[in-house]
Amino acid sequence: MKAVIQRVSKASVTINNTEVASINNGLLVLLGIVLEDTEEDINWLVKKITNCRIFNDDNQVMNLSLLDTKGEVIVVSQFTLHASTKKGNRPSYIKAARPEVAIPLYETFIKNLQSVLPSKVQTGQFGADMKVRLLNDGPITIIMDSKNKE
Repeated sequence: MKAVIQRVSKASVTINNTEVASINNGLLVLLGIVLEDTEEDINWLVKKITNCRIFNDDNQVMNLSLLDTKGEVIVVSQFTLHASTKKGNRPSYIKAARPEVAIPLYETFIKNLQSVLPSKVQTGQFGADMKVRLLNDGPITIIMDSKNKE
């Protein structure tokens, strides 16, 4: 399971010209799922995301986590995070889990994330053509991979 987390001062998701999610200070999480992902991957990623100290304290030092700041979150499914660009010019998405596997894992990820956060976790819509807007704060962008726990 891969996540790209971006610290944002604003983010929103629009589907068919309708805004379905909108946050202020917090994280935009782009989530990619592969067939081999399990609840263990979800639990590891939720813990890393919620405890990652990338928000400024009173001294403007990145020393606070999402839990500390009670920040908001939008989670967006993104199968393209597992694109392979090894051969040719057209990315291959063969590693990305099919919807019948990915949707239950995506929903469990959201449920587990929600269980530790005080504010409602907002989402896009799995498989939809989404327009994602964000104002990256910092900019701070971090990639996390549950298969590469460095």
